[in-house]
Amino acid sequence: MIPGGQPNMQQLLQQAQKMQQDLQRAQEELANTEVDGQAGGGLVKATVTGAGELRALRIDPKAVDPEDTETLADLIVAAVQAANENAQALQQQKLGPLAQGLGGGSGIPGLPF
Repeated sequence: MIPGGQPNMQQLLQQAQKMQQDLQRAQEELANTEVDGQAGGGLVKATVTGAGELRALRIDPKAVDPEDTETLADLIVAAVQAANENAQALQQQKLGPLAQGLGGGSGIPGLPF
């Protein structure tokens, strides 16, 4: 702050640039971090990135019943949802502190929280 209570614009700009760099670094880290979710006691496992991109889907042969594909489909959906929930938790963990530095944790356009 300079005399008179006005913020130092150069200092604010530097802080904003650093926060932008930190946010970009965290987003890149999320894109490269994988998290898992599972359903059916581990019969179906899904792997997504911290950004929510599905990377892998593993299905135990015991889960495959040609007469009951609906159950298999439900297990796949549940595993992917569980993996995405874990990805969202990771996003909150990595990006939450950065959002707090931006003046809040919600209502920031472009951020998933």
